[in-house]
Amino acid sequence: MSALPPGSTIGILGGGQLGRMLALAAARLGLKAHVYTDVPGGACEVAAAATVAPFEDTARIRAFAENVDVVTYEFENVPLQAAAAAELAAPVRPGSKALAVAQDRLEEKTFISGLGIPVAPFAAVDGESSFDAAMCTIGPAGILKTRRLGYDGKGQVRIKSAGELVPAFESLGRAPSVLEGFVPFAFEVSVLVVRALSGETRFYDIPLNTHRNGILDTSTVPSPLPHEHAARAREIAGAIATALDYVGVLGVEMFYVPDGTEPLVVNEIAPRVHNSGHWTMDACLVSQFENHIRAVAGWPLGETDRHSDVTMTNLIGDDVDQWPALAAEAGVALHLYGKPEARPGRKMGHVNRLRPRR
Repeated sequence: MSALPPGSTIGILGGGQLGRMLALAAARLGLKAHVYTDVPGGACEVAAAATVAPFEDTARIRAFAENVDVVTYEFENVPLQAAAAAELAAPVRPGSKALAVAQDRLEEKTFISGLGIPVAPFAAVDGESSFDAAMCTIGPAGILKTRRLGYDGKGQVRIKSAGELVPAFESLGRAPSVLEGFVPFAFEVSVLVVRALSGETRFYDIPLNTHRNGILDTSTVPSPLPHEHAARAREIAGAIATALDYVGVLGVEMFYVPDGTEPLVVNEIAPRVHNSGHWTMDACLVSQFENHIRAVAGWPLGETDRHSDVTMTNLIGDDVDQWPALAAEAGVALHLYGKPEARPGRKMGHVNRLRPRR
């Protein structure tokens, strides 16, 4: 397929802040965005068009796809039937395989380990009959996570002894889950790989990530990850993207275990632009959002090199009330998502603090 010319329309499934930033990136390239969302969000405010309807309404999804040139998505929990309905009328990039793998933690870990890539020890927990086998595999302590719909620390419970497994499973509504073993990591890193229709891959610099209350707090580049391990991290992310026949930006979250047999252990993947890549909006000529649009539209990929060092800090909940001071602070790029109400745990925006590159 040839590249979509300026004036073409990118369909975006999802109306949150990632969709908003994708729509803005598309506009920079002379492309239009049409957002499909079940709940009006910030993306609707900046897109050329918006459809608000349930994701389960496959007829509306197909009608939406018939009026765009390519479809992408801003979050990994788009129902598979919605992606399939869109695919009847337009190319969907990334494809439904990436959605299917990322939406189920058991499927995800099985897929990645099947590529010979290290993941944390894991075992399925579907009910009482699986408790003993899971504890034998993982040991007395771990993290119980629902197989589906968990994010930003939601849908998971830490357990420190075998006696805590049953109440933890009950607290998750007895949802099909995965018990993961603890990984004694030094810090977390995330690799952002962008893969073109041609199979070409490029990588952004790997940030050092910190978390607060289970939610990403900061991402800083450069990170202290040694060069040889950074190269291995890119190799892992590229292998996953290739195995998924991926098109667009893929986030691969990993634990760094410098003293372990395997220094890099994959935690999870995100088949979309990623919060830990928001720093690219100001520290790179071509952000992760623009490169995602370039990839799904069949354009040449843009440069991923950074021109500055940077720390990205999320503005969560009432943090956004600091906007007057942040707007006045030198060296700070402020990005607000236009959300009307600040709630605990809600991402309201982010700031990028730039420094000369070392």
